[in-house]
Amino acid sequence: MSSGQPCIMFQARKVALSYRQQKQLDLTEQAFSPQKSVDTSQSICSHDRATLVMKFGDVEDLKGLSIRLQLSNTFYESSGQWWFSVDSISLLFNTTGEAVFNVTEVYAPTSSSYHCLHVSNLQRHSALLLPTNDPAHQWTVTFTDFQIQAFNITSSKFSAASDCATFLTPAILMGLITSLILLLVLAYGLHMVIHLKHIEHNEEQKAHIYFLQNAEQSDHGYMENVKEKNIL
Repeated sequence: MSSGQPCIMFQARKVALSYRQQKQLDLTEQAFSPQKSVDTSQSICSHDRATLVMKFGDVEDLKGLSIRLQLSNTFYESSGQWWFSVDSISLLFNTTGEAVFNVTEVYAPTSSSYHCLHVSNLQRHSALLLPTNDPAHQWTVTFTDFQIQAFNITSSKFSAASDCATFLTPAILMGLITSLILLLVLAYGLHMVIHLKHIEHNEEQKAHIYFLQNAEQSDHGYMENVKEKNIL
């Protein structure tokens, strides 16, 4: 919450964790059911930073299990708008254990929500979560049908979603703009080359015609000189 207004909306069809290749833990019901037992009271939000903390308590053999999402809000001049991003996801367990994952390509304009079928550290799901410490390598984490929105929430419903498979990021947008500029420069260069070749072709034709005219005039003068000699 921020000034009494929601700051983060988050949902997933399934939240599945596995520690040291043990039995998969399904936390979906605890996180999103109407009778959810997850505690989010430690979540915080500011203008450019937000933290979503979901405390699940003791789950199976894990004590004090929590999931923490770190988000940021950044203005990109290239697109002229604010974009939010999920920067890291951490799993806290057994009081002192912490597995940290850097998050790649999970961001969208603050006027939109972000959606992806899978946000996971598994390669078959594109591995958007990258382990950054030793404990993270002992976990598999998969959010199925992941959707999130932050910092610019005006209703209780998600805004239109930017999907991970298709949406334009600032980097992609700048790449497209740069490519367009290069294509325009290339097109202009080709146009100038063709124009110069056309000019050279016209000059060669003019020179050829001029040479023929001079040759004809020389032949005509020579014939007149021959005629004058014959008369003499």
